[in-house]
Amino acid sequence: MKTKTLVIALLSAAVMTGCVSKKELEASQQSLQNCVNEKRELYSQMQAVKDQNSDTKQQLAAANARITGLEEQLTQTNSNYQSLQQSLDRSLTNSSENNINISKLVDQINESNQYIRHLVEVKSKSDSLNMVLTNNLTRSLSKEELKEVDVQVLKGVVYISLADNMLYTSGSYEINDRAAETLSKIAKIIMDYSDYDVLIEGNTDNVPVNNTAASMKNIRNNWDLSCLRASSVVQYLITNYGVDAKRLTAGGRGEFNPIADNSTAVGKQRNRRTQIIITPKLDQFMDLIDHAPEE
Repeated sequence: MKTKTLVIALLSAAVMTGCVSKKELEASQQSLQNCVNEKRELYSQMQAVKDQNSDTKQQLAAANARITGLEEQLTQTNSNYQSLQQSLDRSLTNSSENNINISKLVDQINESNQYIRHLVEVKSKSDSLNMVLTNNLTRSLSKEELKEVDVQVLKGVVYISLADNMLYTSGSYEINDRAAETLSKIAKIIMDYSDYDVLIEGNTDNVPVNNTAASMKNIRNNWDLSCLRASSVVQYLITNYGVDAKRLTAGGRGEFNPIADNSTAVGKQRNRRTQIIITPKLDQFMDLIDHAPEE
């Protein structure tokens, strides 16, 4: 600012005295412009410093919040430790007063700890199994297929739920052409896990069967329809993909196993489904963790 003022003063004096040449005037103007540019640069740098300072304050506030959270966790941990220590002290006191064999008590605690570790290992293996099975079942399904195929793994049991409109001809229990590709992928999974039992279970909504059509005239109710649809899937897997019939069971639950409200069209659509339930035997259950089928 002082430089700018000085240059302006010089220019003013030069103009007033009329003793400055055109070249000197242009040099002075250039000097003035340089001062203005320098001012702008300094202002820009100052603004950047302000922004950086604001970001630093936000980071500091977040760090302080994390520190506060960790301090609260530490306080809670210390409290839990004190409670455990007091409980142990009371146990030792009671043991002494009642002449309990401390060595036996320690052995019991060790046995309990071993059992707890065993439960943790089983839970970890179970979670790993669920992940392995889910990945193997969904890796070959397309995005479009996944919209109509619901795959869940619960306690090592695989539940594959297929919408009826992707399996059966409308108003029938016959397998349609659209289902072939999806069932071929599911059949491969079933074949991979050859020691597993497979239950095919049909389900319907609560709308009574329209048995006036020629293809449905021998179907009395939803029980019949659900059983026939499950049987169609079983026979399709056997005939087209060579799945061992001894491993398969066909069953129907009619309208009595809903997963959604039948009062809405969406709910009815979800209830009209066929479930493929793949159940491992106990000895294969844990082995699968280390010997999952390769792609």
